[in-house]
Amino acid sequence: MKEFIIRRYRPDTSPTVERSTVLRIDDEGRILFADHHAEAILGYDSGDLEGQSVHRILASREDDPFAPANRHRIERGQTVLVTFRHKEGFFYTASLNLRLEMRDADNAASATIALSDTPGRDARLLRSAESAAGFGLWELDTETNQMTWSEGMFHLLELRPGTGITPEQALFYCQTGQARVRALFRRCIRTGQGFSLDLDILTSRQNPRRVSLSCRALKASGRTTRLGGTLVDKTARMQLDRVRRQADRILSAISSASRDLVVAVDAAFNLTHFNSAWATQFQETFGVEPALGANLSRLLASFPNERRMMERLWHRAFERDSFVLEMPMAQQARPLPVYEFHYQRLLGDLGEITGAVHVARPVEPRANQGASDDYRLRHDPVTGLMNRRELVARLLRTLEQKAHRASCDSLLYLDLDNFERFNEQAGSGTCDRYLRELAGNLGIRVRQRDALARLAGDTFALLIENCPEPRARAIAEETLELIGDFVFDWQGHKLSTTASGGLLIMDQDVPTDPEQLLAQAADLCHTAKTSGRNRVHTARALARHTNDAVANERVAQMREALDSHNLILEYQAMRPVASPTWGDHIEILCRIPATSDTDEVLMPQDFLPIAERFDLAKRLDRQVIRQTLEWLGRQPLLEPRLKYCGFNLSLASVLDDTFAEFMASALSGSPFAPDCFCLEIREAHATQYPDDVAVLCDALHKAGFRVALDGAGASVESYSLAARLPVDIIKLDRRMVQHLEDDPVQQVMLEALHRIAEAAGKVTVATFIESDDALRKVRTLGIHYGQGYRLCRPQPLAELTPAAVDLATGRIGG
Repeated sequence: MKEFIIRRYRPDTSPTVERSTVLRIDDEGRILFADHHAEAILGYDSGDLEGQSVHRILASREDDPFAPANRHRIERGQTVLVTFRHKEGFFYTASLNLRLEMRDADNAASATIALSDTPGRDARLLRSAESAAGFGLWELDTETNQMTWSEGMFHLLELRPGTGITPEQALFYCQTGQARVRALFRRCIRTGQGFSLDLDILTSRQNPRRVSLSCRALKASGRTTRLGGTLVDKTARMQLDRVRRQADRILSAISSASRDLVVAVDAAFNLTHFNSAWATQFQETFGVEPALGANLSRLLASFPNERRMMERLWHRAFERDSFVLEMPMAQQARPLPVYEFHYQRLLGDLGEITGAVHVARPVEPRANQGASDDYRLRHDPVTGLMNRRELVARLLRTLEQKAHRASCDSLLYLDLDNFERFNEQAGSGTCDRYLRELAGNLGIRVRQRDALARLAGDTFALLIENCPEPRARAIAEETLELIGDFVFDWQGHKLSTTASGGLLIMDQDVPTDPEQLLAQAADLCHTAKTSGRNRVHTARALARHTNDAVANERVAQMREALDSHNLILEYQAMRPVASPTWGDHIEILCRIPATSDTDEVLMPQDFLPIAERFDLAKRLDRQVIRQTLEWLGRQPLLEPRLKYCGFNLSLASVLDDTFAEFMASALSGSPFAPDCFCLEIREAHATQYPDDVAVLCDALHKAGFRVALDGAGASVESYSLAARLPVDIIKLDRRMVQHLEDDPVQQVMLEALHRIAEAAGKVTVATFIESDDALRKVRTLGIHYGQGYRLCRPQPLAELTPAAVDLATGRIGG
């Protein structure tokens, strides 16, 4: 029970003395007492409050003084502010602090535990304990040879309590060891030395039981006058041990009868079970004889590569319920058979991980049953992975399935960096061992639905099926990190290298020829190699109608435009839709001009995928910015009017550590302020690389530029990005606006995103407004700016000139 003092809260420091009231509240939240000031403060008479719940006068559950947040502060002597509900119905704030605390359920009463005196113990309590725990108590007076039993003793022998029986007759229930029991009793009487003995008995109803008989000497004046002890029923444990031994025998028989390699370990890699086939193969492979209880890691101490491989496999078994893979048992130089390993995790009664088991079956016998040639045709002989031929077949099946399902697949092409030096340093045999173990490590991390292949030499490919683009990018980065962390021991040297990767995103419109996909992924990998190695270059697959010849023509067209600084620049204006705003707000758009060899002007959808594929995107971004600033430098009259000039950034520019420095350098000497310019980052890039985007935003903000999040609303992470990402402007995704007028769910989602952005102090822009209905709905929701064909179509940048006004003194502007 606690007494609280309640005072009206005044934010000013008025010297006026405020009235207060005292409430006494018990642990259940009932008001036990209220003084006569309660009516002035709370509006209720004290009699009206007594016996009522305190929630009657509180605005919400959060204002409960017994709530954890308030309770802890009050107990520390602090004053808390609570919102009360007056009897008249209005709410007000009052301060509340503790006046008096009395012992109640909040404070545990002090208590002690003392040794109970046996004569004073209730006999019913003893009977209950004996029945529940399955034991009985006995005593023997050595002088009178009189023995007493508790009820539990009679129940263990299935006798009616009080049945007349002598100690000698009781011994007849023992199946074995009667003479030993007599001898132990005589020794205990003579020497005072107690004993404990397990016995098999047969009860009066002929039921077998396993019991434990214990005895100790009870002395008086230095001599043994009595013996006492317990008889404990261990039948359930005996039956459990019997079942366990039978299960062990069955398991040993099954695993011994199988030619498969069966082994189980606990969570610390200690061997808990294995059959003779595994022991024989292990000893032949490593020259070490395993034993139950031995630690697998210590057994392989002289084989560091194999030890690391097996530890990774067992760790994966602990983390996953089960998985299957094919690989040799060890990565030795000599040829070894390939096994199909089935791993299964072992769990305890409480769901804890107790270990794992694997069953390994040779692949070769299965291949010899009519499929040997086919297996060799589909798999790489060195690593056991699928080869290029099988990967092409798998790609073809994936492409056929894409016509019947909407999914995003990806193809990761990997090339080891500087691998040729391994051949020069260690020879081809060691290189094969390196590739085998590396393939095994990669296979451990690959999802079961995906396909890993060795194409040739030091190149691999990973088909990532039915996986969103952000997750596919993360898998590619994790794969490169795994290759970089992989270390192979050879003659005291540690061999390691990195890899370059090309990640090809396959959406709906992709080539139907798997070889074209592999060629595009290889081009991306080559771009990553030439850009500095140990990185992944990502791009989307070119459309079906875009063959290599067309791609090469467009690359040449882009290079010519970049070399001659001759990009076509257009702009699209953003218009205020919530309230009028003065000044020009534009987004810069780019087109690739025609050349002497082609008369086609390339639009973004035609050249952006190719620019990303051939690592021209970053150069393209910088050229657009340079040309725009050069043109603005020749338009001094635009300086007071230009309020927003946005540039779209590619992923290459987002991940470029020097981009902020480039922007500051490009704007040096310009009459336009940095806050006129905004760099637009796609939400997909911000979702995939949140840390890099945050660093770039901070660097751009320090230089005075603004940053926009483009395409917001395309994913479930849009709302958290809009709230926490350090950007100034939120540009809504086109899919949120296109059907806004007839989709109420989309309206709620867009309004929620707008409110979050507005609460975070950010401006919102609705893109792709193409109808009057969409414009009205955007204006109703309070969006700040709009962009789209309904408001302004793209126009040449040269047409963005101040209006010309003819006066008597001459022309102004133009």
